[in-house]
Amino acid sequence: MNRILKLQEKLKGVPFGMRVFSGILARFAPYFTTIRPQVLELRPNFMKTSMKKRRAVHNHLKTVHAIAMCNLCEFTGGLLMEASIPSHRRWIPVGMTVNYVKKAKTNLTATCDLNHIDWDNCSEVICNVSVRDTSDIEVMNAAITMLVSDKPKK
Repeated sequence: MNRILKLQEKLKGVPFGMRVFSGILARFAPYFTTIRPQVLELRPNFMKTSMKKRRAVHNHLKTVHAIAMCNLCEFTGGLLMEASIPSHRRWIPVGMTVNYVKKAKTNLTATCDLNHIDWDNCSEVICNVSVRDTSDIEVMNAAITMLVSDKPKK
């Protein structure tokens, strides 16, 4: 079990444990703290996260800003990669394609499923992240391209 999953297991049983866990993960790349993401579910090859619609993430239309949603997608896809990839491999994002489907007028939930990945034989992983509103309507989706390789021998 990798360090992210171990930390989650450790904090799961304590009061506000998942909130603390989410805060720690957001600090891996401090810019993520701007959206205050919350981990709802994390297991190898699957992650579900959320963010609240609040003034700090609004655009001029008072809906969730596109870049805030991009941050949620990158948080979800990147941490899922880190939680899922075997310890002898590494990853790096190299591209992201996004589609803004509807105005994001509510709190949001993002999901990413990598159950189809053969971790030992892939050189690239596409993290397809779907962002949905509280009515379960997709407001955005992203395809994040991650290069995967073996870690160098020491």
